[in-house]
Amino acid sequence: MAQVIDNVVCTQCGCVCDDLQVQVESGRIAAVGRACEPAAAWFATLEHSQPPVASIEGHPAQIAEATIRAVEILRSANAPLIYGLSRSSTAGQRAAVALADRLGATIDTTASLCHAPSIMAFQQAGESTCSLGETRNRADLVVFWGCDPVVTHPRHMERYSVDPIGEFVPDGRRGRTVVVVDDRSSASSALADLFIQVDSGRDFDALWTLRSLIQGGALPERSGAGAPPEQLSDLARRMQDCRSGVAFFGLGLSQRGLGHHNVEALLLLVRDLNQYTRFYARRMRLFGDVTGADSVLCWQTGYPFSVNLARGYPRFNPGEFSAEGILERREADACLIVGSETIEQMSAAARAHLHDIPTIILDYPNTSFRGTATVRFTTAIYGVHRAGTAYRMDEIPLPLQGFLDCDYPSDDEVLNEIGRHIAEIS
Repeated sequence: MAQVIDNVVCTQCGCVCDDLQVQVESGRIAAVGRACEPAAAWFATLEHSQPPVASIEGHPAQIAEATIRAVEILRSANAPLIYGLSRSSTAGQRAAVALADRLGATIDTTASLCHAPSIMAFQQAGESTCSLGETRNRADLVVFWGCDPVVTHPRHMERYSVDPIGEFVPDGRRGRTVVVVDDRSSASSALADLFIQVDSGRDFDALWTLRSLIQGGALPERSGAGAPPEQLSDLARRMQDCRSGVAFFGLGLSQRGLGHHNVEALLLLVRDLNQYTRFYARRMRLFGDVTGADSVLCWQTGYPFSVNLARGYPRFNPGEFSAEGILERREADACLIVGSETIEQMSAAARAHLHDIPTIILDYPNTSFRGTATVRFTTAIYGVHRAGTAYRMDEIPLPLQGFLDCDYPSDDEVLNEIGRHIAEIS
């Protein structure tokens, strides 16, 4: 008999959609309803690979044997690094922080490769923000700056920002104005009411031009505006006149040009707009629970990423304690990776050092990364094999349910077992 599981949560991207319907037959996924294309493709790969529960130097091993080898590596390291966590669950992330604390390690999340500049900007300018539910129910002006949600977050417009009928937006899409600001046209700009093309690397200029226009400044010359001045003037007017607006921004803003200064300029613009109307800013987070990794690190150490615990207390310094920088400078002598999905985005120098030091990798059975590892654990998938908690891109925690049986341990089980052995030896 087929079993239908409702309200399944998908952690493929930061939308963390919680309305999927999964049909299970004979212990396998037969169909997935309401899934976007990337999510459907991901669910379809779950049965394609059944790697061993553990391996050492590429050879299958018992999990107890692999645990002992991992303990030996971490115990003998002088400067261990723990990295990843964006596809884990709160329990696994807490276990990783506890292990880093016990080892005096540096712990970093995938945020250091993507929205780290945004977090640094928040620390400087603060953040006027909201939940995706507020966007759905209130926003009549939606701005996407430096992102292409049609490609990266396929159901974002459908569920949260553009199409849905909201309490104060009863006409749905017809009641909203959608603006895309980017340095190139995209699938999202083709659906927008207004597309403003910013000169390459000139987002900062365009944002400060908008701030000036909001404050009643004169229309600038084209050369200093960063984008067509007439379009920026029109956008400034729309921003002031809307009932409620939100600016969603992505890596096209935070990783381009002046980086965190770009995001800081956007946050200051949003702060200015709240003198006239209700306006918010929100990051478009890429990975399913990278927001949860930030949150757990914050309430465990006080800092969201790039945290060093070698002195017995947490120190935060992006760049110095960021995983890529540590590896490029060859400062780490062992690395534990919880989810390898961003390793290939690191620089060649960082990846080369990873190849030269002992590495321990915890990965899902359907991961596409098959790089070398001294010790590898195959772990159960949160939200499929195990219950847990994931944080949506707006910092809302959502419960994950497990609906398939598997013999793999979870991240937190592996990490806690490693920590227990280290504590016994110490």
